[in-house]
Amino acid sequence: MKSWKMLPLIVSAVGIAGAQSEEGVASFYGDQFQGKKTASGELFNKDGLTHKKLPFGTKVKVTNVENGKSVVVTVNDRMAASKPAVIDVTHQVADDLGFAKAGKAKVRVDVQK
Repeated sequence: MKSWKMLPLIVSAVGIAGAQSEEGVASFYGDQFQGKKTASGELFNKDGLTHKKLPFGTKVKVTNVENGKSVVVTVNDRMAASKPAVIDVTHQVADDLGFAKAGKAKVRVDVQK
């Protein structure tokens, strides 16, 4: 399991607020967001991630349910509530999870303590 402790995660959690995990589709952000401000005030790092409702600073483990690969990331932004994905990751994290070419994958998101 890779850990991206120093990289931003843009998290916009839909159903996870009261739960400790959820499953759904993950997608990734493109390079056009590089260097732009996130909702937490940090600058977007294209090697980081995103979710919907979790508090900023929350660490989550994102696991690709098809291949078992996982990455730990930190929430630092919000994704659009209308977006169908449960979490957005960066291209680098999508690559590490094995779905960069496909563009999306079914994942499990687990809040870390």
